[in-house]
Amino acid sequence: MIGFVFYSIDVMKKLLFILISFLCFGCKKTIEKKVETAVVSANIMHAKGFSIDKLKSGISIVKITSPWPNAEGSFTYALVPKNIQHKVTVNKGSYDAIITVPIEKIVVTSTTHVPALEALGVENTLIGFPQTEYISSEKTRKRISDGKVKELGNNEFINTEMVIALQPNAVIGFGLNNKNKAYNTISKSNTPVLYNGEWTEETPLAKAEWIKFFAALYALEKKGDSIFNTIKTNYLQAISLAKKATKKPTIMCGAMFKDVWYLPGGKSWAAQFLKDANSTYLWADNNKNGSLALGWENVLETAQNADFWLSPSNFKTYEELKNNSLHYEQFKPFKEKNIYSFTGTTGETGGILFFELAPTRPDLVLKDLIHIFHPELLPNYKSFFYQPLK
Repeated sequence: MIGFVFYSIDVMKKLLFILISFLCFGCKKTIEKKVETAVVSANIMHAKGFSIDKLKSGISIVKITSPWPNAEGSFTYALVPKNIQHKVTVNKGSYDAIITVPIEKIVVTSTTHVPALEALGVENTLIGFPQTEYISSEKTRKRISDGKVKELGNNEFINTEMVIALQPNAVIGFGLNNKNKAYNTISKSNTPVLYNGEWTEETPLAKAEWIKFFAALYALEKKGDSIFNTIKTNYLQAISLAKKATKKPTIMCGAMFKDVWYLPGGKSWAAQFLKDANSTYLWADNNKNGSLALGWENVLETAQNADFWLSPSNFKTYEELKNNSLHYEQFKPFKEKNIYSFTGTTGETGGILFFELAPTRPDLVLKDLIHIFHPELLPNYKSFFYQPLK
């Protein structure tokens, strides 16, 4: 038997009112990542640690899948353009943070974040940084001197009260895990903390592509794409140039700390540069993407007759190397004065420029290496980061 349900006149009036109300005010939508699907996905070609999807509503969803090495979870952020704020309501439970874009005030926590802001032309939005003495950029150093960028203490123990008082639209953090108590405190104050995992990427172009992460925060996606495409073109042209070299020199790296010699793994960011510069890194067959820890005897056995030695820790002179350990004198690059380092290229307050700018500008790093290994290919080139040891 088919059942029928009869409604009273009052109930029907209520239902009609609810329906009309929904039709009248339904333009304000609740955005849930489980309901609305992306209509445009950003073209992330090299980076593996993040993605950006733009929804039909105009909201962008940024997902960080590699906030630190071997991370088991991910972070998802909703970027809501100011011009549609009044039209949408975001389900807070679906996201780790909700940010209104473009950002007007920002706190970043790594010197590698600064070049991205400057490249995008939004460095004036930077209002705070931990340990400002490490920043090398002349442009941002002037803003620090003018009191426009506040000193926020040590990154691991960032001054949370100062950060909260500055009222930034977002804090860009990085960490080895999710146990940073300062970030948790800042988040609880309704100041969004976004993790940037650029440093976990394994290739030069992958690190550089994180400029698209910052571009999304400022609604400058097209500009971010353009900047990255230029860097990529320059990098690929440099690889093509390096291939013209007739010789392929052998390379050793690193130095000892106490009795352990630290050097890049064969699948690391640094090793990729050496490969692209058409050289033979003597530990290229190693599968580690981090650093290796070896005894000096092992290094001597493999690299005693290397052609070049790069980045001998913080040593800046041959005398410093010799005084630290007589073992260093046994290597051919020491004897023939073929050791190069980036630690001598610093900013006004001693910050090492390589640590700040190299991830964003891998094309400059690669040209430096080509100039060192194959000087005939770039005869008039002036090195940007690397200098001969004194």
